[in-house]
Amino acid sequence: MMRLLQSIVVLAGLLSMANRVAAGADDVPPALKVYMGREIAQTMHFAGAPWLVRESREREEDGAAMIKQLKVQPGQTICDMGCGNGYHTLKLAKLVGPQGKILAVDIQPEMLTLLREAAKQAEITNVKPILGSLTDPHLPAGSVDLVLCVDVYHEFSHPEHMLRAIRKALRPKGRLVLVEFREEDENVPIRPEHKMSKQQVLKELTPNGFKLVEQFDGLPWQHLMFFEPSE
Repeated sequence: MMRLLQSIVVLAGLLSMANRVAAGADDVPPALKVYMGREIAQTMHFAGAPWLVRESREREEDGAAMIKQLKVQPGQTICDMGCGNGYHTLKLAKLVGPQGKILAVDIQPEMLTLLREAAKQAEITNVKPILGSLTDPHLPAGSVDLVLCVDVYHEFSHPEHMLRAIRKALRPKGRLVLVEFREEDENVPIRPEHKMSKQQVLKELTPNGFKLVEQFDGLPWQHLMFFEPSE
């Protein structure tokens, strides 16, 4: 069932290119299909949003353990990159409290509409939806304590542009956190292009100005890797 659901999501993603291009007001260079030997996966189309809040997700990914490792503090500003319909966004918003803020970035306006509806229903007011582009999340410079990318970095069609923008947005000692399905584990029932190995992650982030400062290996299916700017 998992592979069937994911196949539907990936097929829907093939329809999303027009939405992704329309989301960016800037001149978008050609999208990469391969980066440093890795196939870049299609962005999940908003039609697949129900998969993000599937009943089995907490059991499969242990999002509570992941969020605990982030050590979120009240008053922080956190970016949920590729926020989708807000599965992690709303939990983070409660942790940062009324003095904190969640910058929820997605390149599909339909996803942000779903997020707004979920936040309204939950009476959460410290979430700011941001329509990003393929090359720029449109985050204010030096404004973010932590950028969280859950199963999204491997879909960046312009990884170097995005990593440069993320570095610019981080505050001193700010962190980029990648959560990616483990390519090293063949038992993780996720399509290969939606997995990454630790070796590949380091191969890509190190030359783009990030250094690994911490990691957690206790999630069921995913790597959890913490990075800071290396300069």
